[in-house]
Amino acid sequence: MPAFETLFSFVNCWECDENDHLNVQFYLARFEEADRQFRLMTGLSDAVAGARRARHIRYHAELYAGDTLMATSHIAFDGPYMLTVVHELRRTVDGVLAATAIDGYAPSDGMARELRRRFQEASAPMPDKAQPRSLSSAPEATGVTARQVEAAGANVVHRATVLPRNTGPDGRADDAFALACFTEGAPHVWNRTPMTDAWLTKRGLGRVAVEMKLVWASPLKQGEPVLTLSGLTGASRTTFTFRHYLYEARTHRLAAICDVVALTMNLESRKAVPLQEEIRSAILKGLLKR
Repeated sequence: MPAFETLFSFVNCWECDENDHLNVQFYLARFEEADRQFRLMTGLSDAVAGARRARHIRYHAELYAGDTLMATSHIAFDGPYMLTVVHELRRTVDGVLAATAIDGYAPSDGMARELRRRFQEASAPMPDKAQPRSLSSAPEATGVTARQVEAAGANVVHRATVLPRNTGPDGRADDAFALACFTEGAPHVWNRTPMTDAWLTKRGLGRVAVEMKLVWASPLKQGEPVLTLSGLTGASRTTFTFRHYLYEARTHRLAAICDVVALTMNLESRKAVPLQEEIRSAILKGLLKR
C-alpha cells in the first residue's frame, strides 16, 4: 500500500538560519506533526507498540524559504528496529527528498505477529536512504549522570526553560524543543574545535548537520529548566560527530541524548568541504572520555 500522506507544509522565512536554509529544529517539528497524523490514521499508539526508543534523522537536501513540503509515513517491518515507522519529507515542486526520519520501537517479541497483522495496510519496504548511515541504531545507555558527563569532558553549551509553546498535546516538551536547545548549543561545540565563528566566516563556510539520532530518557514538562552538556565524539575525512545531553536543571535528571554528524559547507557552492588533517587531529584530541 502507498505511504500515508501525513503533512502538507511550507517553509517560513523566520524558520531559516544563518545558512539561509530551514533550520534542523523545524524539520523535527514537521516530523512530529507527521507522526501525530500517522498515529491518528492507523491507530498506532504507545499502548500497542511501547514508547518510541529513538528517532533517527537524515538530512538529504536543503530547503529554503517559500518551499512547499509534503510528508509521507509508513511502517517498515524490514527496518532496523522491531517496529520502524518511516517519515519522508519532500519538496513538492520537484519531489526532491529533503529529509527522512525513522522512529524505532521495541515491542515484546510476542507482539511481532500481531503487529504485522494489525498494520499490514500501513506497511511498505524500508527505503535505503532512510537507513542509519553514520550512527548506530543500537540502544543508548540512559543512566549517565551530569557529573559523569562533565567528568568525561562535556561542557554546558545551553540553558532554557520549557514554555507552553514547546509542549505537544500530551503536555510534554517535543522534539523541536530539544533540537532548539541543541541547535543553539552546537556553535559552542564547534568553537571548541579550530572551526570557530571567525574561522568559518573568513572561509565562507557554514555549519551543517547531516544526520542525527535523538533518544528521550524521560519527559520534560512546562516550566522545567534545562541545561545541555555537549562534547566531541569523533572525526572522519569530511564529517565529525558530537553528542548533546539534555538535563532537567534542578534535579539533573537526564531527559534526552542527541548524537550529531556535522560538516562544513561552502556557502557558495553548497558543497561539503573535507576536514583538514590538523583540524581532524585537534578534534580527536578533544573527544569525550569513555
